[in-house]
Amino acid sequence: FYFLLIRPQRKRQKEHETLVGELRRGDKVITNGGIYGTIESISEDSVVLKVESGATLRVTKDSIGGKRSRK
Repeated sequence: FYFLLIRPQRKRQKEHETLVGELRRGDKVITNGGIYGTIESISEDSVVLKVESGATLRVTKDSIGGKRSRK
């Protein structure tokens, strides 16, 4: 049971914590909701993203799903 359910979940959680801890201004990211953006600023619990239209959005750090490659 441990190896099938708990261990993989903990591994994904650690990977996400590492990802969130390494976020920097200028990183291109995608949120869990599917929004692509570039990080404008970072605070203790939130991130301000600039999206393609030029608008800015404030989202929680936990809602960042992953980084995109920089181009």
